[in-house]
Amino acid sequence: MRRGSRCCAPTVQSRSPSWPFLASPTSCDRCSASYVPAAELQAYLDRAPARAIATGVADQQVRAVDIGKSNVDVAVVYRGKLTDAAKSPVAEHDLVSEVYHIMDGEATLVTGPDIVGVEQRPSTNNNVRNLNGPGSNGTSIRNGMTYHLKPGDVVVIPAGVGHWFTQIDDHIRYLMIRIDPDKVTPLKDEAASKADLGGK
Repeated sequence: MRRGSRCCAPTVQSRSPSWPFLASPTSCDRCSASYVPAAELQAYLDRAPARAIATGVADQQVRAVDIGKSNVDVAVVYRGKLTDAAKSPVAEHDLVSEVYHIMDGEATLVTGPDIVGVEQRPSTNNNVRNLNGPGSNGTSIRNGMTYHLKPGDVVVIPAGVGHWFTQIDDHIRYLMIRIDPDKVTPLKDEAASKADLGGK
């Protein structure tokens, strides 16, 4: 080798049509992005306390979007004060995973797969039909993990994991993202959301 020549100089990958990353189709071909303005989220939050009077919770789907291989849903949830854990059922969703981002308020959340007194929700249940698909309720969780949720926190709850609010100091509000790879819940676009809010 001649003095001064460079060994092992980097080569440039040719970006021909056969390059695997360019040849692979996207998982959502020519899909559109979905935008939810803050004012729309706030409109759902404003009506939530009145909707939570009967059960202590208002879970409202804002969008449900097809992203190709999955649906992704955006919801806002309000929960009122809770001092008796026995009045708060454990929830579990068979196919839908959830991500919470706490907006305000504080609460204690217990999670885990070992659910006591588990009973399948009927297919006619509103949550099953419109929010999170088939799943179960229970009375408590054995050997669960306990988290004290506060504003700014994020918790990821995979499908099949029980989640149980055992105490809420005054109230808690959170943005929820649902991941629905089996597409078991109905889509909801901007027009449907406006109609929902228009019906109060």
